Amino acid sequence: MRKPHDYYPECPEAFIVSLARTGDRSAFAELVQRRQSQIRNLMRRCCNDTTLADDLAQQVFVKLWLNIRSLKKPQAFGAWLKRLAINTWLQHQRKNDALHNASELTELEQAQCDLSGVGLDLDSALATLPTSVRLCVVLSYHDGMTHVEIAELTKLPLGTVKSHIRRGTQRLQQLLSAYGKQPDMEKS
Repeated sequence: MRKPHDYYPECPEAFIVSLARTGDRSAFAELVQRRQSQIRNLMRRCCNDTTLADDLAQQVFVKLWLNIRSLKKPQAFGAWLKRLAINTWLQHQRKNDALHNASELTELEQAQCDLSGVGLDLDSALATLPTSVRLCVVLSYHDGMTHVEIAELTKLPLGTVKSHIRRGTQRLQQLLSAYGKQPDMEKS
C-alpha cells in the first residue's frame, strides 16, 4: 500500500509547496528533488566552481527550509526560490570579495589574460566576467529572465542591467570567437 508521500512526485508543485509550508519534511524533500539541479546549475554558472556551487545550493535549501512559511503564494515558489538563490550568491560575493566596490578590470587588463585557444569553454569565459556582469548574463541567457526582472531581482538599475548584458555578451563573443573559426589546413 502506498503512503501519501509516495504520490508527491505526481502532484503539482504548488500543492507540494503548501504541504512543505506546514512542516511536511517529505514534501520539502520533493521540492529539493525537483529544484536542486536548477539551483546547482545557476550557482555553477555564477561561480564557475562545482564545489562552491554545491555549497551555495545547500545554503539556498537551508534558507528555503527556514523561510518557506513566509512564502505567501505557493504558485510564486519558482520566482521566490530564484530570488533566494540570487540573494545567497550576492551575500557570498559581498562577504568574500576583497575588491568589493573596486573598479572593474579595464579592457586592457582583460586583454592581457591569455584566454585564446580552442579549449576555452563557456564556463571559463563566464568566469572572466566581473561578478555583476556575469550574474546579469547568466540570468538573461541561462534563465531567460527579462531585463526588468533581472533589475528587480538584483536591485541594479535597469540601464546597468542592459549595459552589463551587452558588454558581457560582447566579451563572451570575443572570447569564444575561436570556436567559429576552422583551422587552416596546409596544402601539400
